Amino acid sequence: MAQAEGSYHRPLATSRLELNLVRLLCRCESMAAEKREPDEWRLEKYVGALEDMLQALKVQASKPASEVISEYSRKVDFLKGMLQAEKLTSSSEKALANQFLAPGRVPTTAKERVPATKTVHLQSRARYTSEMRSELLGMEPSGECEVDMRKRAAKGSRPADERQSASELDLVLQRHQGLQEKLAEEMLGLARSLKTNTLAAQSVIKKDNQTLSHSLKMADQNLEKLKLESERLEQHAQKSVNWLLWAMLIVVCFVFISMILFIRIMPRLK
Repeated sequence: MAQAEGSYHRPLATSRLELNLVRLLCRCESMAAEKREPDEWRLEKYVGALEDMLQALKVQASKPASEVISEYSRKVDFLKGMLQAEKLTSSSEKALANQFLAPGRVPTTAKERVPATKTVHLQSRARYTSEMRSELLGMEPSGECEVDMRKRAAKGSRPADERQSASELDLVLQRHQGLQEKLAEEMLGLARSLKTNTLAAQSVIKKDNQTLSHSLKMADQNLEKLKLESERLEQHAQKSVNWLLWAMLIVVCFVFISMILFIRIMPRLK
C-alpha cells in the first residue's frame, strides 16, 4: 500500500539524468540521517552536485512535471539549508535556522513511508534542542548523562532530587522559551515599525518629488515667459530709440533753421 502511494505521488524517472539525481538524492538523505564527523565533506559535495544536476534537469527537453521539479528543489534546498545550519556556532542559532527549513512532502522512493527529509528534520530538531538544553544547564552535549539519569530513575534512587532537577529544567526551558518569544515579538515589532517608517518615508519622498517636478515645471514656464517679455521689451526699446532719434533730428533741424533766420533778420534791423 505504501509503495502504491509513493508511486502515485512521484512518477518514475523518465531520463538517465533524473534517475541519477534520484539516486544521489537518496544517498544524501541517508547520509544526512546518519551521525557524521565534523570534518565530513562528502555530503556537501554531493549536495553541490545535486544542484548542478537539478539545473540541468530544468533545461532538459524531456524534463518531468513542474510539481516533481519543485519537490526536487525543495529537498535540495532543505539539505543545503541543513548544512548551513550545522556550520553555525551556537545551538540556539542552529535550532532557529532549523525551524525555517522546509523538508520534502513526498517520499523520494516508493519504499519510504515517510519522506526522509522530514525524518532528518525531526532528528536535527531534537538534537539541537538537546544541545541547547545542555548549554542552559552547563553540561556537555552528550547523551551519557541522560542515560544515567534514566537508569537511576528506573532504579528509583533519589527520586526527590531527580524531580527537583526535572522541575528546574522545565523552569529553565520555559524561561528560555519565554525569552525567545519576547525576542521574536520585539523583532516583529521592529519589523513593523521599520515597514511603517519606510512607507512614511516613501510617501514623503513621493510628495517631495511631485513638488520638485511642479517647481521645475513652473520654473520652465517662467523662463519661457521671461524670454518672451525680454524679446518684447527689446522690440519696445528699439522702437523708443527710433522715435527719440527722429525727434532729436527734428529739433536739430528746427534749431538750425531758426539760427539761419535769426542771423539774416538781425542785420536788417540795424
